[in-house]
Amino acid sequence: MSNFQKRAAGAGRIGLVAGWGRYPVVLADSLKKLGYQVYCVAIKDHADPALRQIVDHSCEMGVAKLGGHMRYFRRHGISQVALAGKIHKTRLIGRYEWVKHFPDLTAIKTFYHHFYTLKKDRKDDTLLTAVVDLAARNDVEIVPATDLVPELLATSGLLAGPRLSAGQERDIEFAWKMAKELGRLDIGQTVVVQGQAVLAAEAIEGTDECIRRAGRLCPSGGFTVVKVSKPQQDMRFDVPTIGVCTLQTVAQAGGRVLAIEADKTILLDQSEVSTFAQRHQISLVARNDYDQVRLKHSRVA
Repeated sequence: MSNFQKRAAGAGRIGLVAGWGRYPVVLADSLKKLGYQVYCVAIKDHADPALRQIVDHSCEMGVAKLGGHMRYFRRHGISQVALAGKIHKTRLIGRYEWVKHFPDLTAIKTFYHHFYTLKKDRKDDTLLTAVVDLAARNDVEIVPATDLVPELLATSGLLAGPRLSAGQERDIEFAWKMAKELGRLDIGQTVVVQGQAVLAAEAIEGTDECIRRAGRLCPSGGFTVVKVSKPQQDMRFDVPTIGVCTLQTVAQAGGRVLAIEADKTILLDQSEVSTFAQRHQISLVARNDYDQVRLKHSRVA
């Protein structure tokens, strides 16, 4: 049990804001096994309905009902909240989508200069930091979910699949630097390469669509996918996450390698991911910046 888990264990209750994907389900299940009572704001049109069968209490709300989110947690005596799951920005910027996700007064005040006057940008980190600051003003602490369940983070090494060739090692190192730069600019976290040529770089569309685009551009397959954390990664939100669905996308698109950042990437359903990678002969490897430096020096030596 981590130090954070030991400190928080006596509190009994934890809040969860659940977006799209399997991560919120896995996190909620892990928190329940640790003995927490989980109170969940399930984001409308995003959260998995299965959450209702896991958490102690849930309430579905729109992503822009921030005042409602805060009132829900205060009403249930929640002082610590974890954020999990993806929010599809493409669903928020389409024509007339603002009607479906009509913001409450708190959201308007929080994001006024981001969406209405455009005096502030709409990068992921900027918007999510505004949410964290709003929560703090309401006596709610946004906590890193990985402090609660550190076992979800990928460890360094070849996690599944065939050993890498020298060419694949070079592609990882090549794409790693570019993915880190994308992250530094808060554009995306994934780069797909083949023979040290970039096929696709992630932006607002997300990792899966980035991989699919690479598959369309390189129908012969065999490419390498690299997904990293941002250099300025805040572990409270937007932590890179992969699972079986990610591997399925890689396999369908024709990829042969998925490289992720060790200790900074959430790896869901690790046993199932390993089995899928082995069956489809996809090399799944977790590295960190130290590994990249070591590889470079080993080749020089």
